[in-house]
Amino acid sequence: MVYVTRGLVETLLRLASEAEPDDVTISLAVTPAGEFPDADLPDETPVFTDFYLPSAGASVKAVFGVDLGTPAGQTQGRFVSHPDGYMGVSKTDDLHEVIFVGIPPWDIDAFGAFDRAGQAQEVTVLDIEPPEKYPQ
Repeated sequence: MVYVTRGLVETLLRLASEAEPDDVTISLAVTPAGEFPDADLPDETPVFTDFYLPSAGASVKAVFGVDLGTPAGQTQGRFVSHPDGYMGVSKTDDLHEVIFVGIPPWDIDAFGAFDRAGQAQEVTVLDIEPPEKYPQ
C-alpha cells in the first residue's frame, strides 16, 4: 500500500497537464504518518507529501551534470507523466522505490503507483494536510 496526500496528487496532475504535450519527472519525498495528527496509520508509515520542482538547479545540472535541485538521498519516489496515455512504467522513466504515473485526462482516476519492477501498487489518497515545515 502506498499513501499520498490529495493535495500532492492534485498538484502533480496539474503540473503534468500544464506541461502537456511534454512529459514531466518530479522527485517526491515522504513524511512519517506520526507527524499527522489526523492520520489513522502507524507512526512510521511513509506518506508522500512533498515534491521538488524539476527546474530547480537545472542550469548547474546542464553544465556540470549535478542535480542541486533535489537533496541527495531525500526522495523516496518519483512522479512521471505519460501524455501518450500509457499507465505503467516505461523503459525511459527514471526509476525509484515508488513511481507514480499520471496520464490524460489528468484526474485522480488517471493516477497510479508502481514499484521498480513495474508492478502496480495499491494507492490510498489521504485527505490530510502535511505539517508545516520551517528551515532550521
